[in-house]
Amino acid sequence: MKEDKENRSPHILNTSANLLGFCFIVLTSVKISKLEESSYIDEGAALAIIVFMCSCILSFLSMRSSTSRSTKMERVADILFLFGLIVLFITTMLIAFNIIK
Repeated sequence: MKEDKENRSPHILNTSANLLGFCFIVLTSVKISKLEESSYIDEGAALAIIVFMCSCILSFLSMRSSTSRSTKMERVADILFLFGLIVLFITTMLIAFNIIK
């Protein structure tokens, strides 16, 4: 079980950090372009930023911890990562449909 933890947490941390940067780019580009539905897009990007940041923190703490809580932190980080992906997908679809119109 410990080997599985060591293999998954760095991937969650790395990918969450990359997507966190992507969310900042989305938020900045929405502010610059002043889209019509920017409030929904802003809120989605901000929510994704918070979720990915929590996922990064939990996966980092999971890698640094050697207690039984590290497995729980990794599971929560994994769930938050999936939730962040869903939020980011919805936000991206709002941007795409707003640009197509």
